[in-house]
Amino acid sequence: MENFDHCIIGAGVIGLAIAYKLSQRFPHAKILLIESHNQFGSETSSRNSEVIHGGVYYPEKSLKAELCLKGNKQLYRFCQQYSVPYKRLGKLIIATHNNDIAQLENIQSNALKNNVILTLINQRECRKLEPRIRAKAALYSANTGIIDSHQYMQTLLTLAQQQGVLYSQNTRFLAAEKKLKGFKVRVETSDGEFSFICQSLINSAGLHSPTLAKNIDAMDELTLPQYHYCRGHYFSYQGKAPFSHLIYPTPNKNTSGLGIHATLDLSGQVRFGPDTQFIDSIDYAWDEERKNDFLQAIQQYYPGVSASKLVPSYCGIRPKLTGPDETPADFLIQYSQQHNISGLINLFGIESPGLTASLAISDYVVELITQV
Repeated sequence: MENFDHCIIGAGVIGLAIAYKLSQRFPHAKILLIESHNQFGSETSSRNSEVIHGGVYYPEKSLKAELCLKGNKQLYRFCQQYSVPYKRLGKLIIATHNNDIAQLENIQSNALKNNVILTLINQRECRKLEPRIRAKAALYSANTGIIDSHQYMQTLLTLAQQQGVLYSQNTRFLAAEKKLKGFKVRVETSDGEFSFICQSLINSAGLHSPTLAKNIDAMDELTLPQYHYCRGHYFSYQGKAPFSHLIYPTPNKNTSGLGIHATLDLSGQVRFGPDTQFIDSIDYAWDEERKNDFLQAIQQYYPGVSASKLVPSYCGIRPKLTGPDETPADFLIQYSQQHNISGLINLFGIESPGLTASLAISDYVVELITQV
């Protein structure tokens, strides 16, 4: 039976980053990366805003705050080093009414606790930066940008494979049995079932992480979180982009997202989204009734929005650890101290800013592995 030092389940952006970092840290290790689909990053990792976040909103000393800030710096360096397309466009978080300005000040104060500097600008300065936006004031985040997420993931995979990582697509995890040292893992491939031994097992299966963890025999289901699937719709905006920065409204209280915001892709196309729609199962079906809600939300900060230019684009699903109207949860990265299974690491609730934090998350995981 074949033996591997490390097996990573799930080739989304997090799994790819872990494979890359592990191969760098342990260049002689045998590392297997498995993916159930025929393409890497085909779910949450490719159905998002492709924003490089600055670490503005997250609670002080949370994993999201710490890893977003570290990941932001690493990601920009990585893009420069490996020629991954990106743009540091900057972001405006806007107050459309005077009574929203206090919320901007609260966001600015929270960001400062995370060592993130935001500039509060007045209405005249907002109009100078973005003439088509309705704003009484705004926070400017200079360190927010956009990235070609597919090219980023392809680069991570290429670098990992160059270092000897074995990538197996169309490979579905079935079960894992804890052994004295490591795990016996069963997978299903196009050629049938296959079993192997690995010393460490890393569950980075994204939307499927809790389901997958249930099939690890030593796992106590009481330690498993419940996922709340949150679907977000995106609309593209036809024609010339009306903005040159990313535009975010002040977040509504007791919501599970940052509001319907405007981002740009690297070709200059504007996208609006995502909204938040909690669903019972993984379902990418488009809800035709969302357009009016989008229009009403966008008109608050962009009165000139044209309904005819707003075209359905795609949906994404966020693996949330909390439900509607609940305080957003932190990343949950479980290791032996939480579940008493040596060599197993589970990653749960890796939603935004997971893309930004991916390299820092992988550093965190690699350090956990070295402690085993």
